[in-house]
Amino acid sequence: MADVPVEEYLCTRIRRAEQALINHHEAVLRGYGLTMTQYTVLLALSREDGRSGAQLARACGVTQQSMASVLTGLQNKRLIDRQPSPVHAKVLIATLTDAGRTVLDGAYQEVIVLERALTDRFTPDEHKQFCEFLDRATAILIEQTPSAHANR
Repeated sequence: MADVPVEEYLCTRIRRAEQALINHHEAVLRGYGLTMTQYTVLLALSREDGRSGAQLARACGVTQQSMASVLTGLQNKRLIDRQPSPVHAKVLIATLTDAGRTVLDGAYQEVIVLERALTDRFTPDEHKQFCEFLDRATAILIEQTPSAHANR
C-alpha cells in the first residue's frame, strides 16, 4: 500500500465532503418534515411538473419501488397530488400542490444558504476550476464503477 495516509486519499476526502453535505441538508430538511429524497422529488416537480414515478425515480437515483413509497408519503402529507396519466391509466402522474410548493420554497431558502456560502469561499476562477475538477472526478468514478452485468 502507498505511504499516503488513508485520510488523505481523494476518495476519503470526497466521502467526507459528501457526508457533510448530506448531514447539512438532512438537518435543514428535518425541520420541514422531509427526507433528502422527498426534497429532491419536490424540487424536480417544481422544475418540471407532471412526472411519473419512473421518471422521478431516475431523476432521484432510486428504485421505482423506493419512489412509490416516497410518493405515497408526499401524497399523504398533501405535498403532491397524483392522477392517472391521460396516456396510460395505470401510470400515476405527480404534481406539486400549493402546500408542496410552500414547503419546498421554505426548505430551498435554507438549503441555498449553503450553496451561496460554498460559492463565496472561492474566487470566480477557483469556483469554475473546482467545478471542473468535481465533474472530472465524477466522470472517473462512473467510468471505474463495475457494471452490474460484469459481476454475473
